Amino acid sequence: MNKAYFYGDKQGFFDFIANVREGYVVASSPGYLAVKRFFDILASLVGLLLILPLFPFIVILIKLETPGPIFFKQIRVGKDGVLFNCYKFRSMCLDAEVRKDEFQHLNEATGAAFKIKDDPRITGVGRFLRQSSLDEFPQLFNVLKGDMSIVGPRPQIPAEVEDYSPAHARRLIVKPGLTCLWQVSGRSHLDFEDWMDLDQEYVRLRSLRFDLKVLARTLPAVIERKGAY
Repeated sequence: MNKAYFYGDKQGFFDFIANVREGYVVASSPGYLAVKRFFDILASLVGLLLILPLFPFIVILIKLETPGPIFFKQIRVGKDGVLFNCYKFRSMCLDAEVRKDEFQHLNEATGAAFKIKDDPRITGVGRFLRQSSLDEFPQLFNVLKGDMSIVGPRPQIPAEVEDYSPAHARRLIVKPGLTCLWQVSGRSHLDFEDWMDLDQEYVRLRSLRFDLKVLARTLPAVIERKGAY
């Protein structure tokens, strides 16, 4: 375990990933970053308008099944190791985070991740929201704020990032995203190292053309629901 404590310390983050011996990641061009940010703002606004008609029904379904907040807020690790609040529609019981240790023995994920296919903490409505990816739509607010991008590696929680190797941490040199190579390539059906390899591939090949390729594969992946739980 590397215990990479570099949150909020950009220089500490860069020092950590500098320990990677192989490979070199070319910096994003200013033009690419400007166009990507423009697309993120436009896409997030359009996405929020599209989800607006569904919002009352999602709220009612969540409230009818379990009491508590509609949204779930969780600290995630973003670009350069900076922490941010990530938003989702709540898909679990209220004490889900407290009960996580209770179900560690059921963890089906390898490496620095936690996944249970039939997680007993997930509500009935929550399972539908997850399988349809509707639970992720509030993250469009994160995209609008600039914490996230439409396309980029999925953000993980600090406890998982703490176990990153320097090679794993290189996925953090770009903004996390709503969709990524991992999501369109099998998601939870892939092991942790495969996930990290796909994110590293995205970081190396990132471009507007590559982002569009990922987006083109996103809708079929959502419809197929492969690895979504």
